[in-house]
Amino acid sequence: MVTYEEIAEYAFMAFVVIAVIAGLAVGYMAYDARAKVPAAWENPDVADINGYVMLVMLILGVIVGLVSITAKEVRPFLIATIALMIAGTANVWGPLGKVHEALDYLATGVLNYIVAFAAPAAVILAIKSIWELARKK
Repeated sequence: MVTYEEIAEYAFMAFVVIAVIAGLAVGYMAYDARAKVPAAWENPDVADINGYVMLVMLILGVIVGLVSITAKEVRPFLIATIALMIAGTANVWGPLGKVHEALDYLATGVLNYIVAFAAPAAVILAIKSIWELARKK
């Protein structure tokens, strides 16, 4: 019999796979659009798709934050999310563009969507943690 925890684990992994696939797809779209617009992520076609995918990742992140992460997993999840958010703002993928231009776009897309998925879950878990701390006093 499948338990609730197993379902939550499979859902989380499925959401991560969705983020990776979407990041690769939209990253490739941005790479392909770079000839038309210097800031490829601002190309109207790419920006529209990017917005919709970000919305889906946000909704999936809320779902994970509400139902998937257990109490013992909160601290590691929050630390991992902080690391992802720092990596997302550090522009560490620039050297990949020296190997092949598409790698920078693909890695940026994947990281952006994983962060967009993890950040809402982290906010919800942080609020839950603060609530528990305040309730104990």
